[in-house]
Amino acid sequence: MNFRTDLALEAHKINGGQTEGTVFESEKKSSLKISRLHIQSDSAAQKLEKPKGRYITVEGLPLTDHFRDVCEQIEIIAEEIAALLPENGTVLVIGIGNTDITPDALGPFSADTVLATRHIRGEIARSAGLDNLRPTAVLSPGVLGQTGIETGEIIISLLGRLKPCAVIAVDALASKSISHLGKTIQISDSGISPGSGIGNHRLRLNKETLGIPVIGIGMPTVVDAATLVSDMSGGNGTSFDRHKNFIVTPKEIDLLIERASKLIGMAINCALQQNYSFSDLAALVS
Repeated sequence: MNFRTDLALEAHKINGGQTEGTVFESEKKSSLKISRLHIQSDSAAQKLEKPKGRYITVEGLPLTDHFRDVCEQIEIIAEEIAALLPENGTVLVIGIGNTDITPDALGPFSADTVLATRHIRGEIARSAGLDNLRPTAVLSPGVLGQTGIETGEIIISLLGRLKPCAVIAVDALASKSISHLGKTIQISDSGISPGSGIGNHRLRLNKETLGIPVIGIGMPTVVDAATLVSDMSGGNGTSFDRHKNFIVTPKEIDLLIERASKLIGMAINCALQQNYSFSDLAALVS
Protein backbone atom coordinates (compact mmCIF):
# COMPACT_ATOMS: atom_id res chain seq x y z
CA MET A 1 0.00 0.00 0.00
CA ASN A 2 1.27 3.45 -0.91
CA PHE A 3 1.04 5.81 2.02
CA ARG A 4 -0.20 9.28 1.21
CA THR A 5 1.87 12.03 2.78
CA ASP A 6 3.02 15.52 1.83
CA LEU A 7 5.83 15.38 4.40
CA ALA A 8 9.20 14.53 2.89
CA LEU A 9 10.40 13.43 6.33
CA GLU A 10 7.68 10.77 6.49
CA ALA A 11 8.48 9.57 2.97
CA HIS A 12 12.15 9.37 4.00
CA LYS A 13 11.29 7.26 7.06
CA ILE A 14 8.94 5.00 5.08
CA ASN A 15 11.88 4.29 2.79
CA GLY A 16 14.01 3.29 5.77
CA GLY A 17 15.85 6.59 6.05
CA GLN A 18 18.61 5.38 3.73
CA THR A 19 17.68 6.73 0.31
CA GLU A 20 20.66 7.11 -2.00
CA GLY A 21 20.87 10.61 -3.41
CA THR A 22 19.71 12.33 -0.23
CA VAL A 23 21.45 14.08 2.65
CA PHE A 24 19.75 14.06 6.05
CA GLU A 25 20.54 15.75 9.34
CA SER A 26 18.64 16.75 12.46
CA GLU A 27 19.24 18.85 15.53
CA LYS A 28 17.45 20.20 18.59
CA LYS A 29 16.94 23.94 18.98
CA SER A 30 15.20 25.05 22.16
CA SER A 31 12.07 22.86 22.36
CA LEU A 32 12.02 22.24 18.62
CA LYS A 33 13.40 19.34 16.59
CA ILE A 34 14.70 20.50 13.20
CA SER A 35 15.19 17.89 10.46
CA ARG A 36 16.73 18.78 7.10
CA LEU A 37 16.39 16.50 4.11
CA HIS A 38 18.06 17.43 0.82
CA ILE A 39 16.81 15.39 -2.14
CA GLN A 40 19.63 15.74 -4.65
CA SER A 41 19.07 13.15 -7.38
CA ASP A 42 16.27 12.34 -9.80
CA SER A 43 16.23 8.74 -8.63
CA ALA A 44 15.77 9.79 -4.99
CA ALA A 45 13.00 12.18 -5.97
CA GLN A 46 11.24 9.38 -7.84
CA LYS A 47 11.64 6.94 -4.96
CA LEU A 48 10.36 9.38 -2.34
CA GLU A 49 7.74 10.83 -4.72
CA LYS A 50 8.92 14.35 -3.84
CA PRO A 51 10.59 16.95 -6.11
CA LYS A 52 14.29 17.59 -5.69
CA GLY A 53 15.10 20.28 -3.16
CA ARG A 54 15.60 21.03 0.50
CA TYR A 55 12.92 20.08 3.03
CA ILE A 56 13.04 21.40 6.59
CA THR A 57 10.70 19.81 9.12
CA VAL A 58 10.05 21.54 12.43
CA GLU A 59 8.50 19.33 15.11
CA GLY A 60 7.24 20.20 18.59
CA LEU A 61 5.41 23.41 17.72
CA PRO A 62 4.43 25.51 20.77
CA LEU A 63 0.90 26.54 19.78
CA THR A 64 -0.26 29.19 22.24
CA ASP A 65 -2.48 32.25 22.09
CA HIS A 66 0.29 34.83 22.39
CA PHE A 67 3.29 35.58 20.13
CA ARG A 68 5.55 36.64 22.96
CA ASP A 69 5.14 33.32 24.77
CA VAL A 70 6.95 31.58 21.92
CA CYS A 71 9.19 34.32 20.51
CA GLU A 72 12.34 32.16 20.63
CA GLN A 73 10.70 29.32 18.70
CA ILE A 74 9.22 31.72 16.14
CA GLU A 75 12.64 33.26 15.54
CA ILE A 76 14.15 29.79 15.05
CA ILE A 77 11.52 28.97 12.41
CA ALA A 78 12.12 32.38 10.83
CA GLU A 79 15.84 31.60 10.47
CA GLU A 80 15.01 28.44 8.52
CA ILE A 81 12.69 30.38 6.18
CA ALA A 82 15.18 33.23 5.69
CA ALA A 83 17.94 30.79 4.74
CA LEU A 84 15.97 29.79 1.63
CA LEU A 85 15.15 33.35 0.50
CA PRO A 86 17.13 35.83 -1.60
CA GLU A 87 18.60 38.52 0.65
CA ASN A 88 16.93 41.47 -1.08
CA GLY A 89 13.91 42.24 -3.20
CA THR A 90 10.14 42.19 -3.01
CA VAL A 91 8.54 38.97 -1.77
CA LEU A 92 5.02 37.84 -2.66
CA VAL A 93 3.30 35.84 0.09
CA ILE A 94 0.38 33.68 -1.02
CA GLY A 95 -2.13 32.13 1.40
CA ILE A 96 -3.53 29.09 -0.40
CA GLY A 97 -6.78 27.50 0.69
CA ASN A 98 -10.48 27.87 1.40
CA THR A 99 -11.56 29.77 4.51
CA ASP A 100 -14.94 28.02 4.40
CA ILE A 101 -13.27 24.65 5.10
CA THR A 102 -11.37 24.83 8.39
CA PRO A 103 -8.62 22.22 7.69
CA ASP A 104 -7.93 24.04 4.40
CA ALA A 105 -7.85 27.56 5.89
CA LEU A 106 -4.23 27.56 7.13
CA GLY A 107 -2.88 29.53 4.16
CA PRO A 108 -5.35 32.44 4.13
CA PHE A 109 -5.32 32.78 7.93
CA SER A 110 -1.51 32.79 7.96
CA ALA A 111 -1.52 35.50 5.28
CA ASP A 112 -3.76 37.62 7.52
CA THR A 113 -0.86 37.87 10.00
CA VAL A 114 1.80 38.74 7.41
CA LEU A 115 2.66 42.44 7.15
CA ALA A 116 1.97 43.86 3.67
CA THR A 117 4.63 46.56 3.29
CA ARG A 118 5.15 47.14 -0.45
CA HIS A 119 3.03 50.30 -0.32
CA ILE A 120 4.81 51.83 2.71
CA ARG A 121 7.45 54.13 1.32
CA GLY A 122 8.69 57.70 1.11
CA GLU A 123 8.21 60.33 3.80
CA ILE A 124 5.37 58.44 5.48
CA ALA A 125 7.63 55.44 6.00
CA ARG A 126 10.50 57.61 7.30
CA SER A 127 8.34 59.57 9.72
CA ALA A 128 6.90 56.34 11.13
CA GLY A 129 10.34 54.75 11.47
CA LEU A 130 9.44 52.09 8.92
CA ASP A 131 11.82 53.02 6.10
CA ASN A 132 13.76 49.75 6.46
CA LEU A 133 10.83 47.45 5.77
CA ARG A 134 11.37 44.83 3.09
CA PRO A 135 8.71 45.22 0.36
CA THR A 136 6.14 42.47 0.82
CA ALA A 137 2.89 41.84 -1.02
CA VAL A 138 0.29 39.49 0.46
CA LEU A 139 -2.59 37.76 -1.30
CA SER A 140 -5.15 35.06 -0.51
CA PRO A 141 -6.55 34.25 -3.97
CA GLY A 142 -9.23 31.77 -2.90
CA VAL A 143 -9.67 28.44 -4.65
CA LEU A 144 -10.62 27.40 -8.16
CA GLY A 145 -14.17 26.50 -7.13
CA GLN A 146 -14.73 30.02 -5.81
CA THR A 147 -13.02 32.07 -8.52
CA GLY A 148 -12.82 29.89 -11.63
CA ILE A 149 -9.12 30.80 -11.77
CA GLU A 150 -6.16 28.59 -10.93
CA THR A 151 -3.96 29.93 -8.12
CA GLY A 152 -0.97 29.57 -10.43
CA GLU A 153 -2.71 31.66 -13.11
CA ILE A 154 -3.34 34.46 -10.61
CA ILE A 155 0.27 34.45 -9.42
CA ILE A 156 1.70 34.40 -12.95
CA SER A 157 -0.48 37.38 -13.87
CA LEU A 158 1.00 39.34 -10.94
CA LEU A 159 4.67 38.57 -11.54
CA GLY A 160 5.17 41.03 -14.39
CA ARG A 161 3.73 43.89 -12.36
CA LEU A 162 5.18 43.17 -8.92
CA LYS A 163 8.49 41.69 -10.09
CA PRO A 164 9.09 39.77 -6.83
CA CYS A 165 12.39 38.02 -6.19
CA ALA A 166 10.58 35.08 -4.57
CA VAL A 167 7.19 33.69 -3.61
CA ILE A 168 6.29 32.23 -0.22
CA ALA A 169 3.26 29.96 -0.49
CA VAL A 170 1.48 28.66 2.63
CA ASP A 171 -0.92 25.73 2.39
CA ALA A 172 -2.39 22.89 4.43
CA LEU A 173 -0.80 19.46 3.99
CA ALA A 174 -1.68 15.81 4.52
CA SER A 175 0.27 13.54 6.85
CA LYS A 176 0.67 9.81 7.25
CA SER A 177 0.55 10.01 11.03
CA ILE A 178 -1.89 11.70 13.40
CA SER A 179 1.07 12.60 15.62
CA HIS A 180 2.08 15.27 13.09
CA LEU A 181 -1.31 16.96 12.78
CA GLY A 182 -1.07 20.54 13.98
CA LYS A 183 2.37 19.88 15.46
CA THR A 184 4.72 19.98 12.48
CA ILE A 185 5.74 22.56 9.88
CA GLN A 186 7.44 21.74 6.60
CA ILE A 187 9.48 24.42 4.81
CA SER A 188 10.79 23.66 1.33
CA ASP A 189 12.45 25.35 -1.62
CA SER A 190 10.82 22.86 -4.01
CA GLY A 191 7.58 24.84 -4.13
CA ILE A 192 4.10 23.63 -3.34
CA SER A 193 1.10 22.01 -5.01
CA PRO A 194 -2.15 23.85 -4.11
CA GLY A 195 -4.84 21.56 -2.77
CA SER A 196 -2.43 18.73 -1.95
CA GLY A 197 -3.71 18.47 1.62
CA ILE A 198 -7.12 17.31 0.43
CA GLY A 199 -5.81 15.35 -2.56
CA ASN A 200 -6.87 17.95 -5.13
CA HIS A 201 -3.56 18.80 -6.79
CA ARG A 202 -3.48 21.85 -9.07
CA LEU A 203 -0.72 23.53 -11.07
CA ARG A 204 2.46 23.17 -9.03
CA LEU A 205 4.07 26.42 -7.91
CA ASN A 206 7.85 26.20 -8.19
CA LYS A 207 10.84 27.82 -9.87
CA GLU A 208 10.15 25.97 -13.10
CA THR A 209 6.57 27.25 -13.43
CA LEU A 210 7.06 30.78 -12.03
CA GLY A 211 10.69 31.51 -12.92
CA ILE A 212 11.63 32.61 -9.39
CA PRO A 213 12.28 30.73 -6.12
CA VAL A 214 9.13 29.44 -4.43
CA ILE A 215 9.28 28.64 -0.73
CA GLY A 216 6.51 26.28 0.33
CA ILE A 217 5.40 26.32 3.96
CA GLY A 218 2.78 23.90 5.22
CA MET A 219 1.38 22.14 8.25
CA PRO A 220 -0.46 18.80 8.16
CA THR A 221 -4.12 19.27 9.03
CA VAL A 222 -5.57 16.00 7.67
CA VAL A 223 -4.79 12.31 7.37
CA ASP A 224 -6.20 10.16 4.60
CA ALA A 225 -8.50 7.67 6.34
CA ALA A 226 -7.23 4.64 4.42
CA THR A 227 -3.65 5.63 5.23
CA LEU A 228 -4.55 6.07 8.89
CA VAL A 229 -6.23 2.66 9.15
CA SER A 230 -3.28 0.94 7.51
CA ASP A 231 -0.78 2.82 9.67
CA MET A 232 -2.60 1.98 12.92
CA SER A 233 -3.00 -1.68 11.92
CA GLY A 234 0.67 -2.08 11.07
CA GLY A 235 0.01 -2.12 7.35
CA ASN A 236 -2.67 -4.81 7.56
CA GLY A 237 -5.72 -2.61 7.06
CA THR A 238 -6.44 -4.07 3.65
CA SER A 239 -10.16 -4.55 4.40
CA PHE A 240 -10.71 -0.80 4.40
CA ASP A 241 -12.26 0.39 1.15
CA ARG A 242 -9.67 2.75 -0.30
CA HIS A 243 -12.19 4.02 -2.80
CA LYS A 244 -14.06 5.79 0.00
CA ASN A 245 -12.20 9.06 -0.06
CA PHE A 246 -12.45 10.11 3.58
CA ILE A 247 -10.04 12.36 5.42
CA VAL A 248 -9.57 12.69 9.18
CA THR A 249 -8.83 15.91 11.05
CA PRO A 250 -8.50 16.67 14.81
CA LYS A 251 -11.65 17.69 16.67
CA GLU A 252 -9.84 20.83 17.89
CA ILE A 253 -8.94 21.84 14.33
CA ASP A 254 -10.42 25.35 14.70
CA LEU A 255 -8.07 26.16 17.56
CA LEU A 256 -5.09 24.51 15.84
CA ILE A 257 -5.60 26.51 12.65
CA GLU A 258 -6.05 29.76 14.56
CA ARG A 259 -2.86 29.31 16.57
CA ALA A 260 -0.70 27.72 13.87
CA SER A 261 -1.59 30.40 11.33
CA LYS A 262 -0.50 33.14 13.75
CA LEU A 263 2.76 31.33 14.43
CA ILE A 264 3.51 30.79 10.73
CA GLY A 265 2.52 34.33 9.80
CA MET A 266 4.71 35.81 12.50
CA ALA A 267 7.65 33.58 11.52
CA ILE A 268 7.33 34.87 7.95
CA ASN A 269 7.34 38.46 9.26
CA CYS A 270 10.53 37.80 11.23
CA ALA A 271 12.17 36.14 8.22
CA LEU A 272 11.35 39.06 5.92
CA GLN A 273 11.76 42.03 8.25
CA GLN A 274 15.14 41.33 9.80
CA ASN A 275 15.82 45.04 10.39
CA TYR A 276 13.16 45.03 13.12
CA SER A 277 13.01 43.29 16.47
CA PHE A 278 10.47 40.65 17.38
CA SER A 279 8.73 43.04 19.77
CA ASP A 280 8.46 45.72 17.07
CA LEU A 281 6.91 43.28 14.62
CA ALA A 282 4.55 41.84 17.22
CA ALA A 283 3.36 45.37 17.99
CA LEU A 284 2.69 46.05 14.30
CA VAL A 285 0.72 42.81 13.95
CA SER A 286 -1.34 43.26 17.13
